Amino acid sequence: MKLAILTQYYPPEIGAPQRRLSNLAGHFVQAGHDVQILTAMPNYPLGRVYEGYGGVVRREELDGVRVTRTCIYPTQRTDFTHRLASYFSFVVSSSAIGTVALERPDFLLVESPPLFLGLAGGWLSRVKRTRMIFNVSDLWPETAVRLGVVRRGSTMHRVSTWLERHCYDAAWLVTGQSREIIADIRARFPKSQTYHLSNGVDCGAFGAERATADARATLGGDGRCVVLYAGLHGIAQGLDQVIDAAAAMRGEDGPDFVLVGDGPVKAQLVADAERRQLQSVRFLAARPADALPPLLAAADILVVPLGLGIPGAVPSKLYEAMASARPIVLVASGEPASIVQTHRAGLVVAPKDTDALAGALRRLRDNPSLRAELGENGRRAAERFFDRAEIAREFILHLQNALTY
Repeated sequence: MKLAILTQYYPPEIGAPQRRLSNLAGHFVQAGHDVQILTAMPNYPLGRVYEGYGGVVRREELDGVRVTRTCIYPTQRTDFTHRLASYFSFVVSSSAIGTVALERPDFLLVESPPLFLGLAGGWLSRVKRTRMIFNVSDLWPETAVRLGVVRRGSTMHRVSTWLERHCYDAAWLVTGQSREIIADIRARFPKSQTYHLSNGVDCGAFGAERATADARATLGGDGRCVVLYAGLHGIAQGLDQVIDAAAAMRGEDGPDFVLVGDGPVKAQLVADAERRQLQSVRFLAARPADALPPLLAAADILVVPLGLGIPGAVPSKLYEAMASARPIVLVASGEPASIVQTHRAGLVVAPKDTDALAGALRRLRDNPSLRAELGENGRRAAERFFDRAEIAREFILHLQNALTY
C-alpha cells in the first residue's frame, strides 16, 4: 500500500501534529507499506526556516519515510494576515511541486488545520487520481472563531465555511482525532464517510520508569512539588491561567511551576511572570521529542490547560501525561474532561477559574498517595485505549480492506 501525507508541519519541528503524523508514518513503514511526506521547510514555531534547510525544494529520508519539503513564508506573528500568507505560500508551493514530485499513492492524507491545505489536497488527489483522506485535527473555521482569529459572519468566515464543505465533499474519507469532531461532521455533513482516527501516545516511549536524576535536576524544585507544562506556548493553550495560579499560591511551600517550550505568546508570559516577581515560575527552552518523556516522568504534577472551549480539541499532551503515570490537572471541558474523569486520571478544572486551579494543585501537592493513584489510573487507560500502535494497526487494516473494493 502506498500512502502520501500532505502536512504543513513535520519533524524536525517540535509539536503535537509533527509527533502524531511521524508516528503514523512510522507504523505504516513498519507494516511494510510505502510512505511519502509532502511538507514545508521546517520553521514552526520559530517563525524562520531552520538552519540547514531552505530554497524551493529539498528531499530527504527520515526513518524510512521519503520526505519532500517545499518553500514557505515563515512567520511567528499571530495576526491573520501573516498567518494567511504563510498558509497560502505552502498551498501554492506544495501544489506545484507535488504535481511533479509526488509519486501516485493509493491514498493521500491531508492534515487540517490549516483548512486551506485542502485546496492543495483536492488538486493533487485529482492530478494523481487517488483517494483523498481529509484528517481533521481541529474543526475550522469554528476554532478560528472561538480563538477570535475570524469573526463569525465575516467574508473570511463565509469563505472558510464554503471551503470546509468543499474539502469534506472532495474527500473519499474524513477522519477526526476526537469523537466530538466526528459527531460534529456527521451531524452537518451526513453524506461524508467518516472514521475516528484517535490521537494517542507511544506507550513504550513514556512511563514512570523514564524519570532520571538529570531530568529532575532540570526541573529543579529543591525537593518541593513540581508542576510541569511542556508544549506549545500559543493562544489556545491559555497558559496565562497557570501564571495566575502561581500568583494565587505565592508564598506557599510549593509547588514550583516549570513551563517548557516555545511559541508566539511565550515572551508575553515571561514578561508577565517577571512583572509579578513570581519566583516559583521558571521557563525552559523547547526540547526535542525524545527529551520529553524523562521530564514528564520526573514531574510531580502535569498541567494540561486550554484557554477556550474549542469543540473537539483533545490535546495530545493529555495522552502523554497519562502514559507517564503522572497525575493531571486538566483545565478544559468537553471530551478531554470526559477522558480524565472517566479514567480517574486527574482533576478537572473549568477554564478561567483560577481559584479552582490553585485548589486542585494544592490538593495534589499535599496528597502524594492520591497523585500515585491517579497516575497509575492514567497509565492503565493509555495502554488500553490510546496506544498509537494499536490505533495505527486498525487504520492500516481499514485502508487495506478499502483497496479490495
